[in-house]
Amino acid sequence: MATDALLRLDKVSKHFAGGIVGLREIDLSIAEGEFLSLLGPSGCGKTTTLRVIAGFEAPSEGRILLDGKEITPLRAFDRPVNTVFQDYALFPHMSVAENVGFGLSLRKIAGAERRKRVAAALDMVGLADKINQRVQALSGGQRQRVALARAIVCEPRVLLLDEPLSALDAHLREQMQVELKRLQRELGTTFVMVTHDQTEALSISDRIVVMNKAAIEQIASPSELYDHPATTFVAGFIGTMNLLAAKLAGRNADGLQFLAGTLPLNLAADDAARLTPGDAATIGVRPEDILVSRERIENSVGVRVQSVVFHGRSLRVHLATDDQRNLMADIPRQAQPAAMTVGEQLFASLRPGAACPVLPA
Repeated sequence: MATDALLRLDKVSKHFAGGIVGLREIDLSIAEGEFLSLLGPSGCGKTTTLRVIAGFEAPSEGRILLDGKEITPLRAFDRPVNTVFQDYALFPHMSVAENVGFGLSLRKIAGAERRKRVAAALDMVGLADKINQRVQALSGGQRQRVALARAIVCEPRVLLLDEPLSALDAHLREQMQVELKRLQRELGTTFVMVTHDQTEALSISDRIVVMNKAAIEQIASPSELYDHPATTFVAGFIGTMNLLAAKLAGRNADGLQFLAGTLPLNLAADDAARLTPGDAATIGVRPEDILVSRERIENSVGVRVQSVVFHGRSLRVHLATDDQRNLMADIPRQAQPAAMTVGEQLFASLRPGAACPVLPA
């Protein structure tokens, strides 16, 4: 791991009663000023990772280091870390100002300095005019902003966010994603966010940690995860992917030729040097990289339309090949010459130049 990381988890494991494994030897380095998201299905270990960083859970093995100094034995209150919880955890009997200033009062910061910092934090989240209101009078989005202001007012080195936007409706959630990223850039604070929403993670993170079964599957930027998933799990979890069982048919100067049943897949892949003709692999193909036409073209196979799903700007078309393999294709509505009907016979091919990961069979 990088030695200049702000926060490091060094082979951190967590075991719960009954033999339940919460984390398996997690190695993770987080840079100063980074927006990092922990992403994965329920029970994968992402919230446990957050709680271990916060000090709410003690690791069974391993160390946690901040600025190169071990903080594993420190209580949650003694760590320069604050947490924004999924349910906001605001005090309903207090005003907005009292909620935001609560942490400062515990640190014996009072008077003019406290009022100044509370006002600055509320101004940063766009709630300066709500300073004297009761939190019960606020909307869900406003309460989330109060929770953020309360977390940042103590100037933590690391801000932890536990699914902070999950209680908001879709439109407000998208607005708050933009606000979260803006706030993180302005503060320069390291944000670590837990989410199960891959769209959320892809849209605002600098890097994403994909977790599965208490372990890390891959750590990468959003574009790297989307275009070059390292494992079959990541390929199937990030976005939508056709995972096609294929065999290497041959090589030439342009790349590799695979066959997924009768569907030819010509790839410019460097990560399949280990394969020899006849070897099996799983090829990941995004639905937007499947071309559908009414006329047979080179390297296409016959398909039959199983269903057509409206996705706004595109149509998700579910197809079955002549050899009974399932495919999904995303077709821009503007590019659709005429309505497709269930049962219609068409032809499908791989878009030339598509970036398709070659994964273990």
